[in-house]
Amino acid sequence: MSSDMNPEHTQTVFVRFLLDADVSPGLLPRLLQPYAKRDLVPDRMWSHRSGDTIHVEIAMEAMPAEVVHLVEGNLRQVVGVRDVSRVAKPCLRQVA
Repeated sequence: MSSDMNPEHTQTVFVRFLLDADVSPGLLPRLLQPYAKRDLVPDRMWSHRSGDTIHVEIAMEAMPAEVVHLVEGNLRQVVGVRDVSRVAKPCLRQVA
């Protein structure tokens, strides 16, 4: 294993994605796909419907830094997503 892939050297960040999207029965599973295909499990997912908009928060306490922009890009491409905001800060927790 190269030193770049060593979990001890993997930088992680606390990341929260805040999304606004059109209400759709299949939206929430589609939002989890970018995580699942990278073998990641969010620590928290919250949603709230307000009229024809659903507000969603998906958070991970220790996401590998190199995949944050990939997940964000995938979330922006989900059909019905209107807006994506990212809140991130460095994390001390190691990737399990």
